Parts: sequence; structure tokens; C-alpha cells
Amino acid sequence: MKLKIKKGDTVRVIAGNDKGKEGRVIQVLPKEMRVVVEGVNVRKRHMRANPSTQQGGQIIEREMPIHYSNVMLIDSAGNTTRVGVKITEDHGVVTKVRIARTTGEEI
Repeated sequence: MKLKIKKGDTVRVIAGNDKGKEGRVIQVLPKEMRVVVEGVNVRKRHMRANPSTQQGGQIIEREMPIHYSNVMLIDSAGNTTRVGVKITEDHGVVTKVRIARTTGEEI
């Protein structure tokens, strides 16, 4: 299934522990139907020491994927919106453009 949310979009979390947080989409995982959002669903990861590179063990924080249905795109006015697709034809060339359902403007 093709997701309407793309890498680089600004989204707001609408469900889950991080409800209300906003961030930029870092990665889209279409096969799992999940997105990784900057600063959302941050988990601590314990990294084992690696003697060959002489790097010690450490605890790092990483953003983990969340289901795409738990986020909504933010339009230019700062409101959440659904995403629509507008098909235009210009001299036989068909193009698809994503639009915000609330304002009707291009994303």
C-alpha cells in the first residue's frame, strides 16, 4: 500500500503515548505501514562494547517507528489535515499533486 505521508513532512501524533507532539518525518517504512518521526517514540538502546573498534558500551536514544494511522499531516496554517490527491492534465501529461483537504492547497 502506498502511504500519503512522505519523508520530510511535518506531522502531529494523534494517538498513543506521544499524543500531541509534532515532528518531521525522518523515514517511511511502507511495507510495515509505519513512519519514524523526529523526537517521537524515543527509546533507549543499550549498545554492547566493541573491542575491535575500541568503542565502549553506551546507552543511546533512538526514534522508533509508529503506525502511520497515528499521525496526521500539518498544513500551512498549523492545523491537522487529511491528504488528498489532485490529478491535473496539461497537454497530455498527467500529474498527481498532494493537497490538504482542509484548505485545498498543494503540499
